[in-house]
Amino acid sequence: SIIYALNLWVNVLIPSLFPFFIISDILINYKIIEYIPKNIRYLCKKLFNINDNMLSILLLSMISGFPSNARNTRTLYDNGSIDLNQANHILIFTHFANPIFILTTIGAFFLHSEKLGIIILISHYLSNIILGIIFGVFFKNNIDNITGLTTKKNSFGNIFIMAIKRGIDTILMICGIVVVFLMLSTIIVDTFNFNNYLATIIKGLFEITIGVEALGNCSISLCYKAVIASCFLAFGGISVHVQVMSQLVDTDIKYIYFFIGRMYQMILSGIITYVICNLFKI
Repeated sequence: SIIYALNLWVNVLIPSLFPFFIISDILINYKIIEYIPKNIRYLCKKLFNINDNMLSILLLSMISGFPSNARNTRTLYDNGSIDLNQANHILIFTHFANPIFILTTIGAFFLHSEKLGIIILISHYLSNIILGIIFGVFFKNNIDNITGLTTKKNSFGNIFIMAIKRGIDTILMICGIVVVFLMLSTIIVDTFNFNNYLATIIKGLFEITIGVEALGNCSISLCYKAVIASCFLAFGGISVHVQVMSQLVDTDIKYIYFFIGRMYQMILSGIITYVICNLFKI
């Protein structure tokens, strides 16, 4: 299990996450939000009730994959760019898996269907958008007058080196968490001798990748495979929850908001996937 987890980390997680951690840090330092067209910024601000700094977290999370939402939220909260209420708010609907991971690893490699990968990707993004619209009503944010990103004026070389160091710290932390939870799930499944279906659910609750891989070997319809895979992604697995908690440690940001978001997203994503599959008769 440990060897498999390390191979998973090297072959799947590092290629799909590590480069984006570095890119995210660089884009934050260079104020990515200033390069987004004003009409798109205005639409997102009104739609989700968020300001420009929160929007930068949303956009970077969409391309980076988890746990970059918690990582970037912590970064902007620490430098005073967002307040506690905004940090709690943005955690609810920025839980995005890396799109490359969904389309290739989950869709093509584990579920052996590129169509399923596209459907899962659509439901994953759409469920977050719906959550953002719904919870935008409950949070009162100042979306007009905001504090600018308080980034230090460093040379690109310093920014690049610091981004690499932070990325290495994060990816090593993810490695440790994935190894531990993959090992625990294997021990539990083997000790209690669960059947194939229950073992798949247990693995998916602990760690997404091994859960979806086991799901691909189950003899159920493609539609139900897509629905369950969408639920696994939306929940994130205990492994991802621990990764998020590790990013929020020593801050006042509440993990409970992230957890609530995952429960609602899991329901929404499963329903959306089921509807799409039935529309296209998959």
